[in-house]
Amino acid sequence: MTAPRSVPTASAAAAGRVERVEELQARIRGMQSTRLDSRAVPTHPALASVLPGGALREGAVVQVEGSVTLLMAALVGPSQSGRWVAVAGIPEFGVEAAARFGIDLERLVLVPDPGRQWLTVAAALADVIPVVAVRPAGRLAPAEASRFAARLRQRGALLLVDGDWPGSDARLELERSEWTGLEHGHGHLAEREVVVRVTGRGEVGRGSRRRLRLPAGDLGFAAIGEADATGRDAASVADMTAADGGIVHRPDFAARAS
Repeated sequence: MTAPRSVPTASAAAAGRVERVEELQARIRGMQSTRLDSRAVPTHPALASVLPGGALREGAVVQVEGSVTLLMAALVGPSQSGRWVAVAGIPEFGVEAAARFGIDLERLVLVPDPGRQWLTVAAALADVIPVVAVRPAGRLAPAEASRFAARLRQRGALLLVDGDWPGSDARLELERSEWTGLEHGHGHLAEREVVVRVTGRGEVGRGSRRRLRLPAGDLGFAAIGEADATGRDAASVADMTAADGGIVHRPDFAARAS
């Protein structure tokens, strides 16, 4: 005599469906995580502390304002990871300082003065080089910026912009710059403290600030703490703005320091 076949109950069938759905969700999360990780572009560890996910992203446009040194710091990670990097339209981008930061000069392309063809030059570089830094030589129309961004996403390239760029994904900005080492109007500049702010779209849009220390000797950044909305948690020291991270000093400041 054949034993009666068991018939699944409604609750058992529902439990099976839930289990399959949860398994599918886990697989999707894993696939998404893999894609996001593969698009990460490493940067300087100190800057990673202020960026969502601790990295820059392929296909993104990031404005880097206030300091060529900050731009160099953003290029260190990609260069040390083996990527080629290119810099166009920034004639004061110093090769010696870049090397001291850790940028691989054998994988660095410099176009100091692309002239009015800067956008064409930047596009040509982005077609073959994964990380490109450029200073716009003129105003860029939103439609041009949109087409360029689509090209970046297609190529998987990262664009760092020293200046304005309509619809950029993020913005790295040097808000404060202070030097220590001068006492009673004389002495040697020992190190520099800066406040870096990150804003942008999506997760970046929440904004974050970080205090970084920039020793004058080795040009190395180091994260030293969070900064408040004003960035005024640093010690009171001689205030200064430098065009290239302290290599070129403001004349009036130099006169007071002498």
